[in-house]
Amino acid sequence: MIADLSVHQRSLIFLLGSIGLITLPHAWHMPLPIVSFFLLLWFWRFVAVWQKQYLPKRWLLFVLTMLGIALLITQHRGLFGRDAGTALFVVALSLKLFEIQGKREVFLIVYLAFIVAASQFLYEQSILMAGYILLVCAALLATLIIQTANQVQTYTALKTSVSIILQALPLALVVFLLFPRVEAPRWMWLQDNNKALSGLSKTLEPGLISDLSLSDELVFRVRFQGELPPPALRYWRGPVYTKTDGVRWFVAGKNSQLLVQPEFSGETYSYTLLMEPQAQDWVFALEMAERFDDSLTTDAWHLLRTNKRFSERAEYRLTSRTQYKTTAITPADYQDNLQLPVEPSSKQLELIKTLQGFEVSPEQFIQNLMNHFRQEMFYYTLTPPLMPNNPIDTFLFETRSGFCSHYATAFVYLLRIAKIPARVVGGYQGGEFNKVGGFLEVRQADAHAWAEVWLENKGWVRFDPTAAIAPERIERGVNVDLQVASGAVYFGPLMGESVTLNWLKRGRQLWQSVDYSWQRWVINYNSANQTQFLQRLGIEGANALLKWLIGGVLVITLPLAWLLLRQKLPVKDKALKYYLRFCAKLAKAGTKIHIGEGARAFAERAKNQHPDLADQIEHITALFIRLRYQANAQPSDFIELKKQVRKLGS
Repeated sequence: MIADLSVHQRSLIFLLGSIGLITLPHAWHMPLPIVSFFLLLWFWRFVAVWQKQYLPKRWLLFVLTMLGIALLITQHRGLFGRDAGTALFVVALSLKLFEIQGKREVFLIVYLAFIVAASQFLYEQSILMAGYILLVCAALLATLIIQTANQVQTYTALKTSVSIILQALPLALVVFLLFPRVEAPRWMWLQDNNKALSGLSKTLEPGLISDLSLSDELVFRVRFQGELPPPALRYWRGPVYTKTDGVRWFVAGKNSQLLVQPEFSGETYSYTLLMEPQAQDWVFALEMAERFDDSLTTDAWHLLRTNKRFSERAEYRLTSRTQYKTTAITPADYQDNLQLPVEPSSKQLELIKTLQGFEVSPEQFIQNLMNHFRQEMFYYTLTPPLMPNNPIDTFLFETRSGFCSHYATAFVYLLRIAKIPARVVGGYQGGEFNKVGGFLEVRQADAHAWAEVWLENKGWVRFDPTAAIAPERIERGVNVDLQVASGAVYFGPLMGESVTLNWLKRGRQLWQSVDYSWQRWVINYNSANQTQFLQRLGIEGANALLKWLIGGVLVITLPLAWLLLRQKLPVKDKALKYYLRFCAKLAKAGTKIHIGEGARAFAERAKNQHPDLADQIEHITALFIRLRYQANAQPSDFIELKKQVRKLGS
């Protein structure tokens, strides 16, 4: 037991407070029963700091342990994975609090708390979370300092822990940059099935993209090497929907890699795309991607798929062209893109006949259909009425209002009736340019659907019927902030925005820019990025890397070791140091101190020989005697001694 009860209580309170702060962020992603179990035991141990009789007996502690094991088994399926492992450490930490008998148990609990703190980075890796974990780790380190030196004050312990962390940061930076990055093999990727991830769905139906349109959740960020493509060309290609049951449209199944690349022309755009965690292995490239990383493949529908962990943030380098011509269509694809669930209705056939769909060329019919959407009082809205049974007819002949998926699916459906192969493409359109960071931000509010039509001698050609109804949606993009706030449709910036809103937007862009740099250069600093960084420094090969690593560690540790190990003179010795300078100045003036001569005797002799310096000599001698031999010396006396010695003879 710790001998001093007051120190023991203070140390326990500080320890329990630190553990509470460490575990707090886990409350948002752990099951409620496990969080409640931890809070109950944590509060129980807090009360027992003052009321020791409330500490559980051995049999009760055994029951609590069994209850904790039961919670782990019932709340998590399986023994491995991020969630199960984190919950195990949290439950073990809460039970360990009742075993505190001395410093040894406190040390074990603190080390376990460090593991719980580090596990938070498995859930969130933002710069804010990193700062928070750094602060609470400083509190845990201060707990160790208090346990090592019982009489140290809390403020002093915190100051010391912060000093230790600041001293360790340069060494951590060198190791982070130079130590070889080892990435886990694919078979060690422990996925959590209950992990909630965002992204487009494999099924498209009215209402799905409407929900996404009211979300400002970030999907990816793009930094272009040169000029940005104009808004009308910012189509970020995603899944292709080919099959339909008349209500829902389904993503085409996985196919082999694309054997023949399209013929590319037009402007070239090279860019770096930083994807947020997604629910699918889709990567949304600017249509159409010509070159991309080795970690990406493209399927028969020109959808990029990644072999990286799509449930985590990842970066890709791509090059796209704005004009392209796809290869010939296979007979199977031709039939798949004419598929209809039922025979066309009389209204649908009548509309196609009116628009000359069975008579004119496909290009002319498409133009007629676009004009029909434009001229027949169709409306763009995020809140169309429900169309559960027959959405195509309901949209075309009754409501005439909807968002992009309504227009794209109805457009494709009518083309298929006219025996023109067509399909729906999902993805994102537009994006907001971050002027501070110089990159494009694409959010769920930018989710979009458009159509692709097979035309002879042209291949698959993009048509966006939404552009016929709301061209500003394509040309100006979505105003995410206003649309999310009001639920109404807003495109592009509003004229006359207030100065306050402008500053708030600029502040958000500044923070997004900081976060973007943090994600790119810290979180995504993998083996490939490290290799590129080292090559810029001219470091190639294991021997060169080892020399740089050892040299960097020595450059950091040797000065720190000198600062930490050098002996600092106490105030008394510092006073002697300046008194000897005083004696040296008088020696230059012709008065040397004799061996064994006291300070007071030397002062009297020096005053007789230098009457013009008598007052200064007396003052310096009095300060030295007070600092050297008297208990009532003040820090200000030493400052005054330094000042007077420097002024002597000047």
